[in-house]
Amino acid sequence: MSDETGTRPDLTPGDDVSDNVNGYVKDPHDLDFGLSEKEAEERQSLLVSLGEIQHGMGRFFARDRSLPLLASNLTMQQLKVVMSLAFLGSASGQDLARELGIGLGTVTGIVDRVVAQGLATRHEDPADRRVRRVELTPAGRDLTAQILDAGDATWRDLLAHLDLTTLRDLDRVMRRLLEVMSTLHPACPRD
Repeated sequence: MSDETGTRPDLTPGDDVSDNVNGYVKDPHDLDFGLSEKEAEERQSLLVSLGEIQHGMGRFFARDRSLPLLASNLTMQQLKVVMSLAFLGSASGQDLARELGIGLGTVTGIVDRVVAQGLATRHEDPADRRVRRVELTPAGRDLTAQILDAGDATWRDLLAHLDLTTLRDLDRVMRRLLEVMSTLHPACPRD
């Protein structure tokens, strides 16, 4: 939206969302792409529509009762520990407590239960024998791989129903999304 001078207010990421310039409320996710007022409205409408589509797709994929997450007996806290270990590799109790934002005593109890299920193991830290490290067992790695890969077959089946032009467009868009993801979170893989 333009102000009286005909220029669009500066919309730098991170601006206070309470800023309001001539009726335009700045949103931290609203990047300045040099859009006209009409284009900015269309962009906002598309963002809402895409969010709704993504939500619908999530519901579509959640219908698959074969998903390993639904078949597991893990509590949410146990799942968080298992998934954190999948990304961290080996971690101390302190590492897990910091990663999950909970106390060390709480982490210890959760890890005990994950170890009892055969999904993780504890061992001495080779660099400091006072520290016990936790890492996934082969069963834990298998479970996390299944969770992370869940829905792949359904996704491929869904894609198989699309024509070549749509697949090309989707490939271009998905590659662009990966670029943005790797910019926002450099640890995200690009492949």
